[in-house]
Amino acid sequence: MLKGHPKGLIPASLANMGERFGFYTMMAILVLFLQAKFGLTGTDAGYIYSGFYFSIYILALVGGIIADKIQNFKGTIFAGLILMSVGYLIMAFPTPTPVASVPTYLTISIVGLFVIAFGNGLFKGNLQALVGQMYDNEKYEPMRDSGFSLFYAFINVGAIFAPFTAIGVRNWWLGKFGFEYDGSLPEYCHSFLNGSLSSDSIANFKIAAEKASGTTVNDLTAFSNEYLNVFNEGFHYAFGVAIIAMAISTVVFLMNKKNFPDPKSKTGKGGVEITDEIKMEAKEVAQRMYALLAVFGVVIFFWFSFHQNGLTLTMFARDYTDLSLLVFTIGGITFKGAEVFQAMNPIFVVGLTPIVVGIFGWLRVRNMEPSTPKKIAIGMGIAMLGFVVMMLGSFGLPLFTEVSSSNGGTPLSDAARVTPFLLAGTYFILTVAELFISPMGISFVSKVAPPQYQGLMQGGWLGATALGNGLLFIGAVLYESIPIWMTWGIFVVACAISMFTIMFMVKWLERVAK
Repeated sequence: MLKGHPKGLIPASLANMGERFGFYTMMAILVLFLQAKFGLTGTDAGYIYSGFYFSIYILALVGGIIADKIQNFKGTIFAGLILMSVGYLIMAFPTPTPVASVPTYLTISIVGLFVIAFGNGLFKGNLQALVGQMYDNEKYEPMRDSGFSLFYAFINVGAIFAPFTAIGVRNWWLGKFGFEYDGSLPEYCHSFLNGSLSSDSIANFKIAAEKASGTTVNDLTAFSNEYLNVFNEGFHYAFGVAIIAMAISTVVFLMNKKNFPDPKSKTGKGGVEITDEIKMEAKEVAQRMYALLAVFGVVIFFWFSFHQNGLTLTMFARDYTDLSLLVFTIGGITFKGAEVFQAMNPIFVVGLTPIVVGIFGWLRVRNMEPSTPKKIAIGMGIAMLGFVVMMLGSFGLPLFTEVSSSNGGTPLSDAARVTPFLLAGTYFILTVAELFISPMGISFVSKVAPPQYQGLMQGGWLGATALGNGLLFIGAVLYESIPIWMTWGIFVVACAISMFTIMFMVKWLERVAK
């Protein structure tokens, strides 16, 4: 499977794998942390989540410009690794909960998130550009799509273990203080402390508190303060795991710098011929840029839908899914929580990538492999199918306000919740779609972008992703205000628009990519 690829592919993938482990440790818990730490509504947490995701990808455009300007991709990537480590350190520092001042401590967290986002902007797009440069000669060019698929699979290995690590650290810390995990308790605690719980909700809160503590609870104020503090300390320490992952990623990157191409020279130290000095006619450059901008515009709708996995789909896991069917214990630590679903996407990526690459390879030798634009269009249709499944599985579920204690509702019992196989099946379908879109999109950019704009256009791909992520909050707003099945219907429409638009442009995109 690795035969015929440049030797720099594996070290680049391993460096990104460590970074992704740290990143997805954080992303598995970010929205839940914001709500548990500061008592934010899902909508308010959604604003911060989508703003953070927007910043990560729009700053990749800035990182691409910087790398193109100074022609030092490796130095820019290293600076990104250091900045991300500093940002994770800010998030990992444990502060008391409930916080003395929500604006002050929330601002500190947002500053930490911005530092992470800026570091990620320097790192992510430029490492992808380096990988693309490895395939910029006739020897490796036919393997470009499969190379990016393998790159994508390797980095997702890190993402597999990240959610379990976050859950394990948080629940281990709860266990040290004699508490069990209950995802509904942080909202109960904040609502009780601010006096918004009804008498019926207080009775339900007391039952949940005694179950989580394993003892009689007579002072709900003391319980609320202690449970919130311990619960969120566990989250802070989970953020700290990301720092360790960043250190490993940095060491791997520095030890293998010689295997990466150097765009300042015609031939990189890894023996890869670089073609950055090739000059294209202005007309061809313009055509390529127009094609890339068209694709960027379309994928906005995909990312607006797909990255709900860390927002509304995670909230759905917490509020409507029977998590009791996904509980297991290792080394005395109980793994239970909505975050567990965040591991499903990378598990499916790693498991399905060899299959998808094998199918494309089988088709390639028979001259039947779909073009990269066609693969992207197919992926859009598959993503649409994933949200159709969520629509069908969500019919008949109560409104969010009916299951939210802060809105006077009562959390659903396990028996009234949906099977976890609904989300598992959806994640499977969305992962197949992702394998048709994300690595293929990165490959398309590296193939079509003019040599002098490689970093900029990789940043442009991530910038388009940023715009889609900037719309993520719409999902949170809809989730808390309309029937759940209608929320998923919005994403069905978004993916359908993307699919039909790409299909309309396929022939033009294929001509430009030749």
